[in-house]
Amino acid sequence: MTHTRTTRLERGRSALGPALELVHTGRAPTRAVLTSELGVTRATAGAVAAELEALGLITVDSRPTASAGSQGRPSHRLFLDENGPVVLAAQIHADGYRTALVGLGGRIVATESGCDTIPADPAHVLAEVVASGAGMLERTGRRCLGAALAIPSAVAEPDGEALNPLHLAWPTGAPVRRLFRRALADARIPGVTAGIGFTGNDVNLAALAEHRHGAGRGARDLLCVASGHRGVGGALVLDGRLHSGSSGLALEVGHLTVNPEGAPCHCGSRGCLDVEADPLAFLGAARRAPGPEGSLLRQATDLLREEYDDPSVRAAADLLIDRLGLGIAGLVNILNPDRIILGGLHRELLGADPERLRAVVADRSLWGRSGGVPILPCSLDHNSLVGAAELAWQPVLDDPLVVLEEGAASG
Repeated sequence: MTHTRTTRLERGRSALGPALELVHTGRAPTRAVLTSELGVTRATAGAVAAELEALGLITVDSRPTASAGSQGRPSHRLFLDENGPVVLAAQIHADGYRTALVGLGGRIVATESGCDTIPADPAHVLAEVVASGAGMLERTGRRCLGAALAIPSAVAEPDGEALNPLHLAWPTGAPVRRLFRRALADARIPGVTAGIGFTGNDVNLAALAEHRHGAGRGARDLLCVASGHRGVGGALVLDGRLHSGSSGLALEVGHLTVNPEGAPCHCGSRGCLDVEADPLAFLGAARRAPGPEGSLLRQATDLLREEYDDPSVRAAADLLIDRLGLGIAGLVNILNPDRIILGGLHRELLGADPERLRAVVADRSLWGRSGGVPILPCSLDHNSLVGAAELAWQPVLDDPLVVLEEGAASG
């Protein structure tokens, strides 16, 4: 790189990150929109777009054409580079794990799953997860800029400890982030250093992904409630940013009581959403024993989709919808979100009888009744994986020049 270009890059460095985030989240499909959103001149926006293209992060349509009926000079369209770098994302759940290579824009380039039973020692599965990702990188030949992990537990900050991995056999307080970074260091993946291995709660990361790329896009205050393979989690985006509390432990919605005489919960209480509205609870309410193969989430969603006309299945769905609606109504009263999104089994319950769920929320919630808070299904496949990728991409979104700096360091 010449001294002239280096100087130009340093001068425009502050605009590169915001510009890349606008393209990454789909808010700047053209150079004209980028100019408006950044509040800069056309020449500056053009220079910024050119630098992002030189970094291999976006591509710029060199021969723009006007759409039918439009007036004025056509604007250059901006695209994320489909052959650009990726990050390694992984999700661990009660029934196994999934790894993926994810490009900018939340696009999953490659993915694979593994492991039916999660070992009690988290170091074992984390080494397997990283080896899976390293294998995909080798097969695809993609350049990797970071790595992140989603886990079904509250993650305490700043150390990244798993405080309540209730549906895993891990010890409470397992140092998951440190173990993940050690596995990354041992794997020696080019471009990935131990210092850029991130971890987060799976539902928090699902909410982050949906807010940037899915059903939560455009919401200011977004509430996400989701049932994973086991249990129930929640997350909140406030004023456009993920809210995780003072130490990463905010919004443990799984421990809202929705049935005071209900099943004992792992937390010591009874009738929590975690045990009253998850896949195992649905199978039990439908009088179905969990099968020996396949995840509980898949078994529950298949049952709901394929046998909804069965009276016992419909009754179980009604019961869980009522419990879920009660919990959501309490959250609406406290948080006053402008949108609610549901994931996992809850997405399927919403699809089965949307009017019943909305009626329960409206009946129990002042704001639900008067404001008509939209309740929508999550729209992204593997949204916790995409959200983990968002963590890994964040340093690049903050400063795209790390792409050049990492490349120089690895070269």
